[in-house]
Amino acid sequence: MAMSSTELIKQLRDETGVSIMQCKRALEEAGDDIEKAKVALRKISAQVAAKKADRELGAGAVQAYIHAGNSVAGVVILACETDFVSKNEEFVKIAYDIAMHVAATAPEFVSREHVTEDAVATARAVFEEEAADKPEDMRTKIVEGKIDSFLKEKVLLEQPFVKNPDTTIQGILDEATQKFGERVEIAEISRFSV
Repeated sequence: MAMSSTELIKQLRDETGVSIMQCKRALEEAGDDIEKAKVALRKISAQVAAKKADRELGAGAVQAYIHAGNSVAGVVILACETDFVSKNEEFVKIAYDIAMHVAATAPEFVSREHVTEDAVATARAVFEEEAADKPEDMRTKIVEGKIDSFLKEKVLLEQPFVKNPDTTIQGILDEATQKFGERVEIAEISRFSV
């Protein structure tokens, strides 16, 4: 038996957390297909995040995750525009989940803008040496591909989220920006281990 549009809207809202009207519009555009509606909402959240990119961040939350054996910890400062959002239970949960991700994956940089020239130069030297026996035209493509893979592994925003590998950390932030109606950004991360 097919679900009614009200049930579909409720299901989509429960799964994504976005507003009822956005869920309704996404389902209408997707012909009542939940998966297509989720894709449409992801595209919308990226657009919303881009529009709010220049807003000032004046609030946020610090969250820490300590693994069961007390040998690894991740800490994140998740910034937002208002105290109202920073005290929101879902916002704090997102910060906690990102701290857990940091503990699990050990990213070295928050974004590509934070990657140092030395890190790229060192990686490039290693990859060029590995590809030295390849033909010249292939070598450049191989090295650039390996650098891109290296950065996706080391840059937090580009990593697949450990709790849902179908989305990246940047995708989580875009969804949060759409859900809360204001810019959400990772200000700082730290990882500790013994």
